[in-house]
Amino acid sequence: MWDGLVWGGAALTLAGLAALVWCIATAARAKARKLEDTAMRAIMRRVVAVNMAALAASVFGLMFVILGIVLGS
Repeated sequence: MWDGLVWGGAALTLAGLAALVWCIATAARAKARKLEDTAMRAIMRRVVAVNMAALAASVFGLMFVILGIVLGS
C-alpha cells in the first residue's frame, strides 16, 4: 500500500525536476536571443512562476517518498 505513495512521490519529484530543466533551458534561450527589456520580463515572469511550482512539486514529491518509506517499514 505504501509503495504507491513512494512511487507517486518519485514521479512527482521527477516531474518537478523536468520542469526545472525547462526553466533553465527557457531562461538560457531568452538570454541568448538578447531580447528587449519588456519581452525579457514577460518570459522571465513565466519562468519564475513555473520554477516556483516545480520546486513545490519536487518538495512535496520527496516528502511523499519519505512518508511512504517511514510508514511502510
